[in-house]
Amino acid sequence: MQAAREVYRLARLLPREEVYGMRAQMTRAAVSIPSNIAEGWTRESKAEKRQFLAIAQGSLAEFDTQLTLCEDIGWFSRTQATMLRAYLDETSRMLTALRQSLRKE
Repeated sequence: MQAAREVYRLARLLPREEVYGMRAQMTRAAVSIPSNIAEGWTRESKAEKRQFLAIAQGSLAEFDTQLTLCEDIGWFSRTQATMLRAYLDETSRMLTALRQSLRKE
């Protein structure tokens, strides 16, 4: 959730013409991460839980790519991207651990 909040804060820095481009893509991917974790965790079967966690992991990778592009273009500073990437890294580690624990059960 912290990463999604931070994306909305940083999205305001994107050029105005990117409202329906990169801004929409980034916020959609960022919101998809905690949304799919929440939806997956409410599912009864382990297979469904794993599926939604995999989708969240995919959204995280998608967002990380978009963040890298924004940094490369110069829309976000290295400091801003590094701070946000720290949230993504932590979330990725948690997702990986959750997915592994569901495989063992």
